[in-house]
Amino acid sequence: MNSYNKIAACLECGCGISSQVYDYSHDYFGIPLCMPHQKWVKQQELFSTVPAMSLYFALKERGVPAQLEKFDGYKHIDIAIPQAKVNIEVDGGHHNYSDKQALSDLKRTYYSFLKGYLTLRIPNSLVKYHLDETADHITEMLDVNRERVARTKSTFKRF
Repeated sequence: MNSYNKIAACLECGCGISSQVYDYSHDYFGIPLCMPHQKWVKQQELFSTVPAMSLYFALKERGVPAQLEKFDGYKHIDIAIPQAKVNIEVDGGHHNYSDKQALSDLKRTYYSFLKGYLTLRIPNSLVKYHLDETADHITEMLDVNRERVARTKSTFKRF
């Protein structure tokens, strides 16, 4: 791919990146990242699963202000979207097969719910086989919710 004279930006921070950095990042990560964020992604690989990172970057490509491995004071969330009050957990099969894990997940979802957050649980297999469709549906849900909140705020009467 010839990327000469191409102006590119880091998907994570939006800073401009050179053609050489773009080409390396695209070849290695599949997305444009500046050098500091390439290092950040390599560090994240120690804490985050490949499916969670794949979904995170698919959402970022769609303009979703997501955060990877956000700590909420109680636990790490795979993908958080604080502005929308949505947490996304990308779960492997063990979340379905172990009753202890399932109960732990339910409790985590409950505690997030008490703080006003919705938790979406996305199976690894959905990310692996239907990444784009999954990211599109999540983005659409966020858009619908944003419009719903805006309508509610515009009809709210102040005293």
